[in-house]
Amino acid sequence: MNKTELHNNKQLPPKKERHKRFGSVDPGPRTKPSDKDDMADLQNAQMDFFFNIDAVGISNVKHPITIGSQMTPEIQTTIGTFEFTSSIGQGSKGTNMSRFTEQLDKYHNEGFALDIVTLKSFTQELAERLKQKDAEVTVSFPWFFERKGPYSDLAGMNHADATMNVKYHEEEGFDLNVSLAGRITTLCPCSKEISEYSAHNQRGMVTMDVKLADDYNENDLDWKKALLEAAESNASARIHPVLKRPDEKMVTEQAYENPRFVEDIVRLVAADLYEFDFVEKFQVTCRNEESIHLHDAVASLSYDKSQER
Repeated sequence: MNKTELHNNKQLPPKKERHKRFGSVDPGPRTKPSDKDDMADLQNAQMDFFFNIDAVGISNVKHPITIGSQMTPEIQTTIGTFEFTSSIGQGSKGTNMSRFTEQLDKYHNEGFALDIVTLKSFTQELAERLKQKDAEVTVSFPWFFERKGPYSDLAGMNHADATMNVKYHEEEGFDLNVSLAGRITTLCPCSKEISEYSAHNQRGMVTMDVKLADDYNENDLDWKKALLEAAESNASARIHPVLKRPDEKMVTEQAYENPRFVEDIVRLVAADLYEFDFVEKFQVTCRNEESIHLHDAVASLSYDKSQER
């Protein structure tokens, strides 16, 4: 008799009995109401709870979204990771957590195309649904864009990490912030200067956190494309998904002709952001994964153009 026959000859008890053997018990008496209107609502209890809460809500909510782009592909579906919060006063015990995901499902059913205008509407409506004066929504997502080899023109997909943040207050209005983290190539100026030939290079990550001007219009200018160009155009070279040998020659030589320290990167990117009318203030960070060290090289700077007025 083989193992299969032994297995098939097992006499198993019914599933309910199997569950009991592993700890399941019969339901007990039901004494509390099942209708929502008759249930106790602890979160809406009103009394002195000692402190205001700056933000309470839910985070790490993953949901499909559609985003537009002024680079190919112009329409793309990706996964957004959301955080929804609002403040509550010391007279309220808590917030209604289910209303955050109810709001997300409502917009999803209406076709959730993620842009600044829609996210502003979403955040204001969320505050009203929560019966609070304010609400804040943050969503992060991978943004894909086509990149062609500089010589072969062969295309592939790159991506950057994008984040949108909208804060709404019924008296103060909206506060709009975005962030983009893109990869670049950097070649060490010191290595080039001291070596007889060659120079070490590395892959860098440029992160730009930007406060948008109140009059920013996404239809005129895609902030994702503008920030990506600010990072890549100031690098030693761009990152490519597809490189044939003639492409690789061009990229290698370009990097050698444009050596950059992390300090150089943040200053050059900052200069571009300073010239963008849609940018109110910004922080730029560059982190290089050093190819001849185990550590990373980092630099950052921040600037608020409103302080000039």
